[in-house]
Amino acid sequence: MAEPTIYGTVITTEDSPSVSGFAFVIHSENSGVKRGQFVSVKTVEGTAIATISNIFKTNKYFESAGSVREYSKTTEMYTAFPIKEWEYTVAETKLLGVYAKDGSLQRASFPPSPGIEVTEVDLQLLNRFLGLDQERGIDLGEIQQHNLKAKFNLTKMIQKHMAILAISGAGKSYATAVFMEELLSRDPKQGRIALFVVDNHGEYVNFADDIDFKERVKIIDGEDVRLAVKNTGERMFAALLPEMSPVQIRELGKVLHHLKNEKHTFELNDVIDAVKDSEDIKKASRDALVGWLSELEDLKIFAQDDYPGYENLLEQGRMVILNLRNVLDLRRKQLIVRQFSTKFFNLRRDGKVPPYLEIIEEAHNFCPEGTRSSEALSRHIIELLAREGRKFYANLCLISQRPVQLSTTALSQCNTQIILKITNPYDLDHIKKSSEAISQSTLDIVNSLKVGEGLVIGEAVNYPVFIKVRKRKSKESHGTKLEDYAIMYEKKENKLASGKEFL
Repeated sequence: MAEPTIYGTVITTEDSPSVSGFAFVIHSENSGVKRGQFVSVKTVEGTAIATISNIFKTNKYFESAGSVREYSKTTEMYTAFPIKEWEYTVAETKLLGVYAKDGSLQRASFPPSPGIEVTEVDLQLLNRFLGLDQERGIDLGEIQQHNLKAKFNLTKMIQKHMAILAISGAGKSYATAVFMEELLSRDPKQGRIALFVVDNHGEYVNFADDIDFKERVKIIDGEDVRLAVKNTGERMFAALLPEMSPVQIRELGKVLHHLKNEKHTFELNDVIDAVKDSEDIKKASRDALVGWLSELEDLKIFAQDDYPGYENLLEQGRMVILNLRNVLDLRRKQLIVRQFSTKFFNLRRDGKVPPYLEIIEEAHNFCPEGTRSSEALSRHIIELLAREGRKFYANLCLISQRPVQLSTTALSQCNTQIILKITNPYDLDHIKKSSEAISQSTLDIVNSLKVGEGLVIGEAVNYPVFIKVRKRKSKESHGTKLEDYAIMYEKKENKLASGKEFL
């Protein structure tokens, strides 16, 4: 067995080494030591594992500002003193835990000694320390700075819900696609679940064209979805029409109840006609109800029967994508998501569909923070799923580029978070408030992440860990570059103009 690489030596600073961390001088700049990397050191308790939180350089010749200022006026300082020989690099670490000599993991209760060597961490020990699942885990890529697969246990990762958060262009849709590939590719012996994806912009519909996945993917176009009026109560109409008074809600409820007793099925026009014909409703209320209900016809979502049927949609190892790309009205989108989420959750509670994961892209649009209920029609069911879904194996994954606009109630229930690059300080503060597992020093690193790099924190892993997302296997959707699209559009316009001149 090869000897571990020695990175440096523990040094004494004003407040370290201690049980919370230590600093060490790096022997060589070519050793590959980087911020976020795990290292190990021997203590009287066993093998301690730490993560590098900061790296800085120091030189005693540049400690006095006055001296540096005077000498910098000439070149004498660089010729008179061995400056380069006194430059050295120091890494600061956070001590995470200690593997005792009996093999148990413990909190550090005694610091490492100054002068002790700091080495690379054994990968088997690191795998055990992080709680990864190399046999049946979800393979998202590699642990950064380590040749170790980032494979996370399925139950730990999603049963208590998860969130994927990043600014636009940081790679969250790419990482989500990799996550979907893993779930769709699982062997039945590993445990498979069903997938339901709310695809706001049609980013994942290419799965249906991929030779390796198309047999396991079903696309439902949002513009085709319909809600049966017979299954819509007065409270749903009240949510859509916040202007309704309690009296009007009660009167509409009576009309709906009468229609349900009289007819097996009916449409919104039948409700409007029944309101018009009702002599029990005062004229002012009747006219208002007719006007409001007529406005709902513009949503083009109410019909005699539900479409699609929900009972047979979810299957283990398969994915249903709700493509909302062509649905422009946000209220209609929210109503559709509310319908699907409610139906699937009720079916799961009754044991009529398999365990499933609901992935919601741009979740801040469907479960916003601090917005009136009438403008957040799907928020209640999403928050309900976040609070109670895990009891019934109805799991949730929220994806957002604006965490600050996402319901704190829902986000705080996502016990695993994958955070790619985020720069907005309000979003970072919102994430910190919603997760006990993240520290300020860890958040500071999130600012500097590259595309495809992410931080995994929470239930899925014992300690926050940075990963490099693997290359996806499925067909990727490539959008047209702005310059190319502008050229194409201008050519089309010129061609049309030439045609008009010819006519």
